[in-house]
Amino acid sequence: MDELFDIDILEIHKRLKNKELSVKDLTLFVLENIKRREEELNAFITLRDEDDILKDAEGLDARYPDYLRSPISGIPIAIKDNISVKDMPLTCASRILLGYKAPYDATCVKKLKENNALLLGKTNLDEFAMGSTGEYSYFGATKNPLNLEYVPGGSSSGSAAAVKAGFAFYALGSDTGGSVRLPAFYTEVVGFKPTYGRISRYGLVAFASSLDQVGIIARSAKDAEVVFAHISGFDEHDSTSYPMPPYRVEESEKVNIKELTIGVPYSLIEKVKEEEIKNAVLEVIERFKNAGLTVLDIDLPHAEYAVYVYQVVATSEASSNLSRYDGVRYGLRAKAEDLMSTYFKTRGEGFGDEVKRRILLGTFALSTGYYDEYYQKAQKVRRLIKEDTDSVFRRVDGIILPVSPSFPPRLGEGIKDPISLYLLDTFTTLANLSGIPAISIPLKKRSKEGFALGFQLMTQAFREDKLFALSKFFENSLDG
Repeated sequence: MDELFDIDILEIHKRLKNKELSVKDLTLFVLENIKRREEELNAFITLRDEDDILKDAEGLDARYPDYLRSPISGIPIAIKDNISVKDMPLTCASRILLGYKAPYDATCVKKLKENNALLLGKTNLDEFAMGSTGEYSYFGATKNPLNLEYVPGGSSSGSAAAVKAGFAFYALGSDTGGSVRLPAFYTEVVGFKPTYGRISRYGLVAFASSLDQVGIIARSAKDAEVVFAHISGFDEHDSTSYPMPPYRVEESEKVNIKELTIGVPYSLIEKVKEEEIKNAVLEVIERFKNAGLTVLDIDLPHAEYAVYVYQVVATSEASSNLSRYDGVRYGLRAKAEDLMSTYFKTRGEGFGDEVKRRILLGTFALSTGYYDEYYQKAQKVRRLIKEDTDSVFRRVDGIILPVSPSFPPRLGEGIKDPISLYLLDTFTTLANLSGIPAISIPLKKRSKEGFALGFQLMTQAFREDKLFALSKFFENSLDG
């Protein structure tokens, strides 16, 4: 069954239709991998009972062929534990939400269930999705399947580790400043963030509402595209949902690759200190050139400020969003003598250090006397960053960048220096601030030290067709 690591969702669907595979076969495959490696990786916070999972698998097989509504039917999956799944714990990897169960399904989860996807459990993450390493979880750090001494990236650490280790065929995560793409890069899988508004945020616990997006971690861009087609589309429950029909896989197949132009901000790439990361991206650019695509040197003059703008905007919105966790309505309630003491003690005991740090930073940026100097100024620069990308996309169809300026740090290495961890998002925050789609894609080779190598691709808002066309073209070139 090990060949299941190497075949895509569409091929699995074909085999299910031909009865060459069963849902139970797929389920036993992932459960065996979970038994073998979950204890060392800590990818899950909540894993459903094995008997219940197998019962669901057998139930789907018994409904053959009616259960095969789509290519994702019967496929075992995992979901980041900041996305609501009805009647399952929703912890956001925080002590403050212990005991809380989601009363409803997130829209993306509802769509997966309608297509008979098989849910295995909820994955680990940095608390409230605040982190770039997967270490800031009340339930313990997730480890990198490639090397247990290193972080897997965050905040969608558990989802990335689960896909790489064969615990699930794909997983949902969330991407606020790179939280799907960074762990995908560090664990050698694909991480996709759509245009802001193309996947409903209804049921995604808010961190920074103007930046958050549900994302997909998969084994290939082809798989990510298939999943995206089934969870995208307008949702009346989400005021930020864009009134646009669901994406169709056929859209990327209509794109003529040879007519596309790639933009490369060489001045940014040259600042990457890790030579192997830089050279890998330059190699990708040469591969596109050799395939006949036009490559232009572009300028993104305000991109170097993106990670700093992101920190101000994200922490400010987090300060506001996390005020709801007060010990009154749900989750942890500390013992205290009066109401104000309940607030203070609950939040003091319930939140971890990184969440407290970001709330304090955001509250400071929004406070009287500092609002204009920090938050308002950050929003002005955010507008300039958006104008930069809009201007560039009048000349090019895609932008190539590194995913991160450095390889994953060792576990515990960055905890004492959180600022260094914030800089891991140097190249990913651009897409969130601009609201454009982006994807991280691994190369089929590693660094001298065994780290994954890859690159990031971005396209204009709502042009996921070009993003996937270019991504699949590159993946096919690696296979060729």
